[in-house]
Amino acid sequence: MASAPHVGPPQRLVRSLGADSPWLARLPELLAGALARWDLSAERVVAPGGRGSLVVLVRRADGAPAALKLRADGAAAEAAALDRWGGHGAVRLLEADPKTGALLLERLHAEVSLRSLPEAKANLEAVSSLRRLWVPPAPGGGGHPFTTVAEHTARAAERIRRHLPAEARALADEALELCSALLADAPEELLLHGDFRQGAVLSAGPGRAHWLAVGPDPLVGERAYDLARLVRDRLHDLGATSGASSLTRRRVRKLADALEVDRERLRGWSLYRAVESASRHFAAGAGADGEMLLEFAGWL
Repeated sequence: MASAPHVGPPQRLVRSLGADSPWLARLPELLAGALARWDLSAERVVAPGGRGSLVVLVRRADGAPAALKLRADGAAAEAAALDRWGGHGAVRLLEADPKTGALLLERLHAEVSLRSLPEAKANLEAVSSLRRLWVPPAPGGGGHPFTTVAEHTARAAERIRRHLPAEARALADEALELCSALLADAPEELLLHGDFRQGAVLSAGPGRAHWLAVGPDPLVGERAYDLARLVRDRLHDLGATSGASSLTRRRVRKLADALEVDRERLRGWSLYRAVESASRHFAAGAGADGEMLLEFAGWL
């Protein structure tokens, strides 16, 4: 019999969406509906969880464990990407109802991500995971439902100009110029995770690849764009070390060489994505995180 946990959404989700979010107000109804639709029994909410989704550990009617994910938006794209990967390198999709933002996924070890490993080992496993994800967006080269990197970056351009502080104007201009130049001669169009980082790769159970990616915001574009998010992983640790600039450039070289990606394209996308992420943090009032991202972009 379906049952709903008597707990509120994690505070991380509330802070991200705002306490007055209409989606948060509908969340109890959406959760109850998904539990009933797939005959699930809820165990507990995963905390701290994501910034735009709620994940609940559940049991199916036959007692098999699973994870129910409710997304505020983007469920259709995530479902399409997981379906395309078919469980190879990514969590397996069991059921989907994109209209309500509900996804039923195989259960992984949510508390064990690549961030639990030493950095060198984590990057080695991350590289292996990414290799499996970079596939054509549709079999046989047909049409696909995914947003392209070009479309995504075009939407972000105005936010970058509007929300970065005046002293970062030159860096913003450089990032946008790099983006335009990189898009002009993009070498490939592959399905990308879109938000690939160590924390988005979780330990799996027996009979599966040991590490599987979760939480994609899929895009179609070149590998260097996807890899660029990984370059700045463990950013606060990196910023606390001496020689952060040289260490950052070394990361670019190592990751580019490991995945046979052009170093300059990876450097350019890493700079752009840091600036773009900084603009989102400033827009959300998280100025300290925004400043850290701008500092990282300066190292590149």
